[in-house]
Amino acid sequence: MRLRGLVCLALSCFSALVQACGGHSHEVREWTKEELDELERRWGMEWGFSGISTFAHLEYHKCLTTPSELFDIAIIGAPFDTAVSYRPGARFGPRAIRAASARQTSFRGFNPRANINPYANWAKILDCGDIPVVPMDNAVAAKQMTAAFTELGARPPISPLLSRPRLITLGGDHSLSLPALRAIRELHGPVRVLHFDAHLDTWHPAKYPSYWASEQARFTHGSMFFLAGEEGLLSNSSAAPNVHAGLRTRLSGLGDYEDDDAQNWVRISADDVDDLGTRGIVSSIMDTLGTEDPVYLSVDIDVLDPAFAPGTGTPEPGGWTTRELIRILRGIEGLNLVGADVVEVAPAYQGAGEETALAAAQVVFEILSSMVKRGLGEMGKTGEKSKEEVRAGDVKDEL
Repeated sequence: MRLRGLVCLALSCFSALVQACGGHSHEVREWTKEELDELERRWGMEWGFSGISTFAHLEYHKCLTTPSELFDIAIIGAPFDTAVSYRPGARFGPRAIRAASARQTSFRGFNPRANINPYANWAKILDCGDIPVVPMDNAVAAKQMTAAFTELGARPPISPLLSRPRLITLGGDHSLSLPALRAIRELHGPVRVLHFDAHLDTWHPAKYPSYWASEQARFTHGSMFFLAGEEGLLSNSSAAPNVHAGLRTRLSGLGDYEDDDAQNWVRISADDVDDLGTRGIVSSIMDTLGTEDPVYLSVDIDVLDPAFAPGTGTPEPGGWTTRELIRILRGIEGLNLVGADVVEVAPAYQGAGEETALAAAQVVFEILSSMVKRGLGEMGKTGEKSKEEVRAGDVKDEL
């Protein structure tokens, strides 16, 4: 009887507790804009070492699953590296580049070389996360990337300065340029390409000697521009060639240059910087590409010497310094860039100081600066917004 009494007492207490809690009303507070702004001023700022690892602390959205999310420029990762011919590991490139961009912030993002802060200006820039590229089937991976680039690139931009948003892809191995160009063909038509690399990447697929040849084996990080030319994705006008810059690779023979010539490319070697200087390299690029034709910019980090970028899949001694590449990128800011990628960062091979990923993050910063600065020129502006307009507290309210 005593046990039954204790059980009944316990049940009655529990019932009373439930009724008490159930009868308590929880009102959802409505926050005013002023209150939210105050919270943002108080807690919204992030140091370089704090916060979730997005590129340059940008606002993050998984854009491929949020089709209503609009932007002017998107950072998108393509963690794919199963089309390489030597060292794998570039699938970890997007993560490494984002981490290396941590010191880029909107309140200290002014680029003195370009005289602009790309993170506090007219363009809505988002980090759109990564494409979930399958690592087991390269044919499926290529379809995935093409579909993702096409979907993101077809969204309406926020700013009237653009007819289409711009995508900057973090690689990933260099083969991703082929899906990117397939998507751009749908949106912009054939484009011209500026390709910074130690290697041609217009290798005829048959030049890879293998008894076990296959259709899928044609798609590699060294053949994608050959395939792009075959598919009509690039300008095929002899008066509108594409440009390689920074070349210094070994060849299978002079026939490689003949294949490259047939694909309508102009070649600038790494050694040319000794004779021409960075200014001469810039002049060669701009004289060839001009400022009006749509251009896709592809930067393989192995354009840099392994002393500056050892964390890559196919390093080649004798490359450019990081400073030389940045000077050249600033000199070509007048190009009409419709998309870009920075590829072949394989962090497993870099040093503890993250020099390769840091260089790649800086390259992205320079590309962003050029895209935003060209937009300012198109709206009739010539310089940076006032300091009052780019206060850190205003950044998340833009556009």
